[in-house]
Amino acid sequence: MAPEHPLVHKITTDINREAVESYIQEATRQTDIERESIETDKTGVFTGGYAVNPVNNERIPIWIADYVLMTYGTGAIMAVPAHDERDFEFALKFGLPILPVIDRGDGKLKSFAALESMESGFPAALTEANIPYVLTDLGYEVTIPLEKMDQYLQIAQTNLFPGYWSEVVGAQWLFVFKDEIIQWDSVRTDRNILSRCKSLKPAIEDIRSLMEMLWLCEFYRDTLYHHEYGRMINSGQFSGTAGDAAVPSVIAWLEERGIGTGAVNYRLRDWLISRQRYWGAPIPMVYCQACGVQPVPDDQLPILLPEDVQWLPTGESPLKLHPIWSNTTCPVCGESAKRETDTMDTFMCSSWYHLRYLSPDYDLGPFDQREYDYWMPVDIYTGGIEHATMHLIYTRFFHKAGRDMDIMKGSEPMLQLRNQGIVLGEDSEKMSKSRGNVIAPDHLVNRYGADVVRAYLMFFSRWDLGGPWNSSGIEGVVRWVRRVWILFHEVREDPSFGKQEFDAYDPDTIRNLKRKVHQTLQKVSHDFEEFEFNTIISALMELLNEIYKARDEGAAGSDEWREMEDIYLRMMAPVTPHIAEELWQLIGKQYSIHTQSWPEVDEDAAVEETIPLIIQVNGKLRDRIQVPLNIRAEEAEMVALSSKVVQGYLSGKNPQRIIYVPGRLVNIVL
Repeated sequence: MAPEHPLVHKITTDINREAVESYIQEATRQTDIERESIETDKTGVFTGGYAVNPVNNERIPIWIADYVLMTYGTGAIMAVPAHDERDFEFALKFGLPILPVIDRGDGKLKSFAALESMESGFPAALTEANIPYVLTDLGYEVTIPLEKMDQYLQIAQTNLFPGYWSEVVGAQWLFVFKDEIIQWDSVRTDRNILSRCKSLKPAIEDIRSLMEMLWLCEFYRDTLYHHEYGRMINSGQFSGTAGDAAVPSVIAWLEERGIGTGAVNYRLRDWLISRQRYWGAPIPMVYCQACGVQPVPDDQLPILLPEDVQWLPTGESPLKLHPIWSNTTCPVCGESAKRETDTMDTFMCSSWYHLRYLSPDYDLGPFDQREYDYWMPVDIYTGGIEHATMHLIYTRFFHKAGRDMDIMKGSEPMLQLRNQGIVLGEDSEKMSKSRGNVIAPDHLVNRYGADVVRAYLMFFSRWDLGGPWNSSGIEGVVRWVRRVWILFHEVREDPSFGKQEFDAYDPDTIRNLKRKVHQTLQKVSHDFEEFEFNTIISALMELLNEIYKARDEGAAGSDEWREMEDIYLRMMAPVTPHIAEELWQLIGKQYSIHTQSWPEVDEDAAVEETIPLIIQVNGKLRDRIQVPLNIRAEEAEMVALSSKVVQGYLSGKNPQRIIYVPGRLVNIVL
């Protein structure tokens, strides 16, 4: 319930009253916007009261939470924590049961099995069944094809050691024990399964629900919650009901029994587009005493703003004060009339200006349809979080209206929304003139150049999080850029640059250089797609250290070196565009680097020739050793047993067995 709901005082028990009243006072000090923010930590208090679910007669604990508003519906909601993001966070925080009641439409199935919980034949059985898995330091991360679920359950139960369990989550919710497989389908089974897990693993004694326990496994997290409509599950007589029929089916059932009725609540509000100012687009309407309000005919559009306005301290729009601009004639009767002197909200223009940019000189319509077909929809929309509830929603309204008028296509104008974080002042507050904490970058640009400041803005914090500004860290970026500049110039000043014979270059050095370049290209390509700009610069810094090593080992001038120069500068170009352009010219390339395509990763070159082999004793990590990529099983076992760290744990004992997972680990069982 909303904290201010009138029933709260009635249902609150005496033992909970003090906490509830204190919470109500705190909640009512916040604005609705603050309370609805998805970025704030969820808070709430249990009233001590219960409601009865009219469908299954289960008792439901009643909480109050500030993210529930009296202005939303009735001010009381039936939380569905498995399928509403805010409810999920709330229930997870307070240990409330979270039972999935809507099936996943994508069929995603996952299972995690701890290394010590499974027999040595488990990975081989998965491979033979063509069930994909990834081995980590902790265990097997299994992604189960839906049609192979029964086969997986048999493999898991067969290989499971007594005293352990595993689970299947996603399109099915099952817990696998050595003696039985239990379906998680109710709050009651939630308690029973959790109780059994605690008896096997006392370390989880403080866990309050199955979902809280599953949430501890990061591999599961993208599978535990979803909000898409799908077939109802774990819902008694309604299980199996299709998603699009679920709501009307339950409403009809309630209405038949006289215990509920369907209702529709709208939260849309009118948008007042008129503004009493000069700089908006004129509203193309005229006022005639005889004919009333009339639209300006198409052949008289656009209505242009006058340029000889006066700004007077009257509180009136300059258009209203202009001596002649508002004078016109009625398009119906031809008599004298007055123009509308209000202008449109600037959101009216910004809601569709991305379309006008397609063909700004086009005069046969709002945009050239050919350009629209080529460019739309917009690939990525970026902006602050407030854009999602302001500009973006207006843009979507315009697009959907245009779609209904057959002007635009598809349901959405943008494919993806990315919200950037805010660069705060050095006092960790949002920059504003009133606070006096605005930081102008001009002095940094004058001292270090625009490229360095640009790179540091990308480097000093995550793009999507932002953070307090601190210019002291810029020196690291300065050193990186300077080292790149020096490297490219110095190697070309060496008289022997590029004059060695091919076989004069050390093959290991140039092979390692090529591998590092393409590994970095893999990472940088991924990070650009994900807007992880800070790690791009870190990767380029790390690669530069390897390039200097390769230069010192005589690689400069080789074909691999020239390939490195080409790829490195293309990766730098979005970060430091001017310096990259200068160096592109230095190495003899055609203007401009910014017209080049993105380099392609050589997957074969990027493959490591050695791998870190994890050494475990009784399932616990004890050592990591670099070994050849294609090391054989008996060689891997010898390497593991010869580790000085491992020998200390063996204390002269002979292993009971040795488990080797190819390319990943050796587990020595004592």
